[in-house]
Amino acid sequence: MAYVVTQNCCNDATCVAVCPVDCIHPTPAERDYSRTEMLYIDPSTCIDCGACADVCPVDAIVPGDAIAPDVDRYREMNADYFQRNPRATDSGTHVQPLPLTLATARVDDPPALRVAIVGSGPSAFYAAEELLARRDIAAEVTMFERLPVAGGLVRFGVAPDHWRTKTVDKVFNRTASRTGFTFHLGVDVGRDLSLDEVLAHHHAVIHASGASGDRRLGIAGEDLPGSGSAREFVAWYNGHPDQANASFDLSTRRVVVVGNGNVALDVARILVSDAKALRRTDIADHALTTLADSAVEEVIVLGRRGPEFAACTTPELLALGSLPGIDVIVEGSVTAGPDAPIKTQILAEYARRQATPGNRRIVFRFGSTPGALIGSDHVEALQVTDTAAGTTSRIDCGLLLRAVGYRGRPIDGLPFDSATGTVVNVEGRVVEPTTGTAVAGHYVAGWIKRGATGVIGTNRYCAAETVTTLLDDHRRGVLGAPSGTLADVEELVRQRCPDALSGADWRTIDRYERERGREVGRPRIKIVDAHEAVAVAGASRSSSAAVVG
Repeated sequence: MAYVVTQNCCNDATCVAVCPVDCIHPTPAERDYSRTEMLYIDPSTCIDCGACADVCPVDAIVPGDAIAPDVDRYREMNADYFQRNPRATDSGTHVQPLPLTLATARVDDPPALRVAIVGSGPSAFYAAEELLARRDIAAEVTMFERLPVAGGLVRFGVAPDHWRTKTVDKVFNRTASRTGFTFHLGVDVGRDLSLDEVLAHHHAVIHASGASGDRRLGIAGEDLPGSGSAREFVAWYNGHPDQANASFDLSTRRVVVVGNGNVALDVARILVSDAKALRRTDIADHALTTLADSAVEEVIVLGRRGPEFAACTTPELLALGSLPGIDVIVEGSVTAGPDAPIKTQILAEYARRQATPGNRRIVFRFGSTPGALIGSDHVEALQVTDTAAGTTSRIDCGLLLRAVGYRGRPIDGLPFDSATGTVVNVEGRVVEPTTGTAVAGHYVAGWIKRGATGVIGTNRYCAAETVTTLLDDHRRGVLGAPSGTLADVEELVRQRCPDALSGADWRTIDRYERERGREVGRPRIKIVDAHEAVAVAGASRSSSAAVVG
């Protein structure tokens, strides 16, 4: 029976390259790839060889006859895609993703291309992999991360109960182990080292700093206590050091989440999840303690438009329906004929469900526009307007979280588009907005390049495009030569950031977290304090030195 792609597909398309019969689509060569929810396997073409499952970095591909939750529905979704989307490329037209094995031959003359990468999330690591695994150039990559741990949104954005998705970090670990890769953690480029200093020691800089801000609703009362962003809440429960001291009042019975994308669903699910289930994840300890005492019984997921425009992906929506002790309800009716998209059909099924006494609830409410937050010194309610009728109503709540999009922040010295929240660029090359002139040596990848869109695997081809652009400039001789050596960079980091950590330190912290987790049956127990991370790394170095001595 044909293999099936399931919920935690990361879209990095490694499977596309190994499929011998071209049955996995959309490929990165097809227009639909940039906006697809997941990849799909054609059941009429698949020969059941299992090559795709063997290389999938997040174990998202299973045999079609597997006994797994919702596998029948995923089989239907895979088949439905090919019924709705005839092949856009000729059979056999593969797009080779990034190399899966270490390059065995490099060009030693001219000297190695030296590239600094700022950030350590998916786009940063995919860019590093694209540079270091090539056979046509010799490259050296220096990665700078302001936090003491790496991973970006894989560590701090993926929900703790989506542990399979987090396993993509093994791809990043492989990259960090490659010859030519150097890590500097706990180094804030722009504060500890200037951009000019970094560029002086490298041919080019790739900025992969992501989107650390968020969009606002622009309504009255938005700054009241009890009003916050889903980005902050996600960072808090995932143990981001910047949010370690944040607090969220969960003494309220009802929470409103504005927006219905995947982040909104993650937040809603975590808010109503049983603490016993969360104890089996890598959720931050401080968040686990607060959630265990939570009084939240209902989360209303609010959407401005109708159910047909729900922004979440079909797999994320489908997964909600099998959560134990949690009802998923849709207010009002949802019309979904046999030809309706599967997402709409799922919402229609939820709309027919009845609440179970004693269960917590996730309630989808569509066609409602936030008007104002009500409260004197804390959020007490949200006023909403019915999008169709124009009537207003009140939703009592003690906490509102806006999940209407992440937003990039400006990078000093680089042109910034405030409308899109991105650095101005063409195919990853930073350019001046009025003249289109390249800002020499500066490139972008990931959300700071294209906005907060796509999933983890989307960053793979975003980064590859940027690296291609960078290499074109290198071959044309437009990149300046470094005036300092990598040894000079090491010395500069030691002077400015004596507590900076290395790649070896990062692996020490990773082992420490995992070992602590195994002791209590969890994937890991995260270190959320930078000083503790430095202490753990330092203790390991001291122990190793004592053994050698």
